[in-house]
Amino acid sequence: MQIGADSRSLQERLVGYWRLTSYEVRDGLGVLVGHPLGDDAAGCLCYTADGLMSVQIMRLDRPRYQAGGLGDGTDAESAAAARGYVAYAGSYHVDGDSMVVHEPEVSLFPNWVHASMARKVVLVEPRLELITPEPLPFGGRQLTAVLRWQRVEQSGSTR
Repeated sequence: MQIGADSRSLQERLVGYWRLTSYEVRDGLGVLVGHPLGDDAAGCLCYTADGLMSVQIMRLDRPRYQAGGLGDGTDAESAAAARGYVAYAGSYHVDGDSMVVHEPEVSLFPNWVHASMARKVVLVEPRLELITPEPLPFGGRQLTAVLRWQRVEQSGSTR
């Protein structure tokens, strides 16, 4: 057991696999507006030591396609599936001791490809909170996203 503050850098502390516990949006006063993918959204986030990251978040109640194949959904089914899912992956870097910047190379939302997306980091093991430092457009409003994660420990991990 480690006593006192963690001496590892923020990047070292981020490395690992995280499971989503909450995804919410708040207004300019910090008041909860809602949960964009439902109050039971599921997701995973992975940071590697060599500066790569991936995030996947989904609405749990997305309807299944009537046809069985991956590309066999109707336009309406495909649109509903995409609206209930957030996904991107690429590189990341830490900026200071409380900010991480994601730089997606691929994204379900095309506007995020090759964008720089800063997130304020609050990390108190085993919990991680990522907050958009500036409000983002959500359904015609400017809102702040707050995502809470829990570290997933692997069997036999010494962390």
